[in-house]
Amino acid sequence: MNKRLTSIALIVHFLVIHAVYAQTYSLNEVPQRIILNLTASPENSMAVTWRTNEEFKGSEVHYAVSTQWTDFKKSVTKVNAKTEKFRIDDHQFVYHYSGVLDGLKPGTTYVYRVGHDSVWSEWNQFKTASKENAPFKFVYFGDPQNNIKEHVSRVFREAYKLAPDAGFWLYAGDLVAYPTDDLWGELFYAAGFIYRVTPSIMVPGNHDRSVVLVDGKEERLKTTDPIWNAHFTLPENGITGLEETSYYVDYQGVRFLMLNTNDKLEEQAEWMEKLLSKNPNKWTIVTLHYPFYNSGSDHDTKAVRIALLRIIDKYNVDLVLQGHDHTYARTFKLRDGRVVPVDEKGTVYVVSVSGPKAYAINTKYKDLMAKIGDQISSFQVISVEANKLSFTSYTAAGVVYDSFELRK
Repeated sequence: MNKRLTSIALIVHFLVIHAVYAQTYSLNEVPQRIILNLTASPENSMAVTWRTNEEFKGSEVHYAVSTQWTDFKKSVTKVNAKTEKFRIDDHQFVYHYSGVLDGLKPGTTYVYRVGHDSVWSEWNQFKTASKENAPFKFVYFGDPQNNIKEHVSRVFREAYKLAPDAGFWLYAGDLVAYPTDDLWGELFYAAGFIYRVTPSIMVPGNHDRSVVLVDGKEERLKTTDPIWNAHFTLPENGITGLEETSYYVDYQGVRFLMLNTNDKLEEQAEWMEKLLSKNPNKWTIVTLHYPFYNSGSDHDTKAVRIALLRIIDKYNVDLVLQGHDHTYARTFKLRDGRVVPVDEKGTVYVVSVSGPKAYAINTKYKDLMAKIGDQISSFQVISVEANKLSFTSYTAAGVVYDSFELRK
């Protein structure tokens, strides 16, 4: 046999072997947009959501305590996934799946995969929260919203590089400019594998609302678009009608109150007061989209101050994380709209934007601001340990833009 025939034989042999061992499936079968979300009990449960282009019965989540080798596969627990058929346009449907992994051990690393039949995601890992008030860090983002694939990708990836051990990522709304499937696809593209290994929690912004045409003019409804609930499995421990958009999570000594400022502010105020009146945690952080003290354009979200400021002051909320104004702005410690000394009780309010859209600075509240700037795409790494909260804002280039500490 000459060299040419020998080469052909080797190629054929390789292709046959590859066909035997390779997984053969279409892209319609592959689990897409996999994302972890914190639950109301992050020390002993975790939520995971994904989707496929075709419906597959018997979809599951497989999980086990992580090991140093592949022997974890001997002790896998299986969870049947819930399925939701979702229409993304007039002609196309997709299928979202979700599962909540319960009964997990605190402070423990788990492996998991999602899928059906012989088509599975890769094995990923996550770590549950500690049951104790242990130190941790998380990453906070203002509005991604615009040109997400093009410009926000590097922000997300720089955040992961600088804080790969973050317990979770937190978003202050306007995840996309319009609640359309292609823009949601950009969001998942930008974060890539990070959503599969780092849990997220988020609140909706005004751009995450449903859009309708009235007399040929676009109007946004109060309700968050259903595509939000399809993509996420978030806590439902808030008020009726705002499931998965207004809720709270206790995480290692911090109570996180996640508010939906698009609707039912008065009802959320009552709910918030009850939660803060019986708060066993040392620290309290509130996240919402519309800021208390606007820093961008000619915005003035007065309704937020009217509904919530009294409660923020009464229960000494430590930090308020916001979006909407497409600037960076951080107040001094405030109480009742006035600057107070650093050693007195008060609240720091922060606005940030991770996307490329920028507004001109609004100077109405400039006397309250310790730091303010425009045309800054940023992310914030926040660390909590015992009596200290450390806050560092980084630009998209990974450069420190602002920092401060709170002590108590």
